[in-house]
Amino acid sequence: MKVRVLSTRAPDFDAEFARLVAVDTAADRRIDAAAAAIVEDVRARGDAALLEYTNRFDRTGAASVAALEIPAVEMRAALESLPVEDRAALEAAARRIQSFHEKQRGESWSIVEDDGTELGQRVTPLDSVGVYVPGGLAAYPSSVLMNVIPAQVAGVGEIVMVSPTPDGARNPLVLAAASLAGVTRAFAIGGAQAVAALAYGTETVPAVDKIVGPGNAYVAAAKRHVFGVVGIDMIAGPSEILVICDGKTEPDWIAMDLFSQAEHDELAQAILLTPEVDFIERVQASIARLLPTMPRREIIGKSLAHRGALILTRDLEEACAVADRIAPEHLEISTDEPQRWAEKIRHAGAIFLGRHSSEALGDYCAGPNHVLPTARTARFSSPLGVYDFQKRTSLIRVSPAGACTLGAVAARLADGERLPAHAASARYRMGS
Repeated sequence: MKVRVLSTRAPDFDAEFARLVAVDTAADRRIDAAAAAIVEDVRARGDAALLEYTNRFDRTGAASVAALEIPAVEMRAALESLPVEDRAALEAAARRIQSFHEKQRGESWSIVEDDGTELGQRVTPLDSVGVYVPGGLAAYPSSVLMNVIPAQVAGVGEIVMVSPTPDGARNPLVLAAASLAGVTRAFAIGGAQAVAALAYGTETVPAVDKIVGPGNAYVAAAKRHVFGVVGIDMIAGPSEILVICDGKTEPDWIAMDLFSQAEHDELAQAILLTPEVDFIERVQASIARLLPTMPRREIIGKSLAHRGALILTRDLEEACAVADRIAPEHLEISTDEPQRWAEKIRHAGAIFLGRHSSEALGDYCAGPNHVLPTARTARFSSPLGVYDFQKRTSLIRVSPAGACTLGAVAARLADGERLPAHAASARYRMGS
């Protein structure tokens, strides 16, 4: 196949580029309505509704929600029974993820002013979180590690994992990762009904304070619906990769990097930016030769055909400017002096520097989180981290002298806002 080629020199580039990166942010009304109905039904009927939906969609045949809880001993047994190589890889990834996230832990602090007034911030972990782990056609132990370990590092007391198990098949790698990462409780449930159970609680599933983790369109719609009752991490869109290359990297490497995200979803986006026209031709040749060898070639082919592009830029400077307009989830800078070009990038979920820094390593074991903002939200959002599982409380202790100084300021402003009780509250303490 041939991936579309665009050139920033073309007079219609801006129009073509806008069509390429356009994001449909409007939720599908049918999916949104269906998810909302499921959420409200679980909210109203608890375990009974949760069990009905789970048996209908996942064909588990469970007699009760309690039967869908996965005991800690089963998760531990899954870890103990893993092949040696699988367990070693899982443990190596977990160690690296934990080491990175420990550096993100926020600490409480305070300052004391000259008059004795003390101001500060207390940082505390959330009491409980729910972690959604996709299941079904694929299993994602990496999602378990990336969502659970930051919560553990933050000090969250209860971590509840939910993951669908179609036909009752429980993935041993997911269970092993849950045991290794420190999941408190786990349930073989999924979909909008699992989100509802975590948000409102049922007779069996505990309500949590925040829900994190990726899912399908129904899960995303349910998370939108319950936001405000609980916190959520983000609404994840299709995966994205953008590669900036100077033409000196092996073209097979770049083709496979584009495949690595395109294989997720037909709606995933994979784009190359380069100032070298001959490199585009070499990457096209690599794509044509390698694609037939890919087990997920149909998905990759549709993704590249619908949302992929190889873009010829005037130079690397312009490539960086175009990348910033996209604000990609994953950005590879496969060039000489990659740090030089990274300094010109303001908007990206994660930046991979240098020819050997494949995005795939970030997905599994580099250490930084792979839960990243998509659909241009990197302009204002950050990767999932320990800070998502901590909250901050302001502390204010005003001294008698501070009550006089601050009281005068507050009273004046309150008078200006015509809130006399505010002003009086401040003035009462000024002469004490």
